[in-house]
Amino acid sequence: MSQKGASGGLLSGSGGAPDFDHPLEMLAACHGRIEDRCDLLHRLVEHLAASGCDGQARQAATSVLRYFDTAGEHHHEDEEQNLFPALVLAGEPAAVRLVEKLRADHVVMRAAWRGLRAPLEELAAGGNVSLDAGDVEAFTTLYREHIAREDAELLPLAQRVLDDAPLRAIGAAMAQRRGVRV
Repeated sequence: MSQKGASGGLLSGSGGAPDFDHPLEMLAACHGRIEDRCDLLHRLVEHLAASGCDGQARQAATSVLRYFDTAGEHHHEDEEQNLFPALVLAGEPAAVRLVEKLRADHVVMRAAWRGLRAPLEELAAGGNVSLDAGDVEAFTTLYREHIAREDAELLPLAQRVLDDAPLRAIGAAMAQRRGVRV
């Protein structure tokens, strides 16, 4: 379900997202954008080693910060506050174990983000710091493994067990979280 944006340069673009009437597709599209930012973090590490903290590095750091502080956090909230409870309420036995695992992943992922955030803030502000390649690899590995599980298990399960009413409610909550009127 994951959709990846086009690659090129230090920053890469991503395609448009589905609308709030299709919340599962929106979550899948977000996975593609998360993977784009993970790729960007790896390119940033390489760029810093080759070119230091120039304008491209500051722009990349700003992009990663903005994404994981806002859209990335909204994505976790969409799942934790809306999708996960809807799946558990649907009474699917596998949902409870899966939701517990994914919630635990979110805790670890947020902690890893806090570790990367400070050097990215400094880079975005023009500071001449490097990113620890090991920290970036650990962070991106966490995200990629989590996304793979959600794409393989969570989203197909949700597609199978949730009918139109809970999906509409999830989409409406996602829109409200982002300040969008539907």
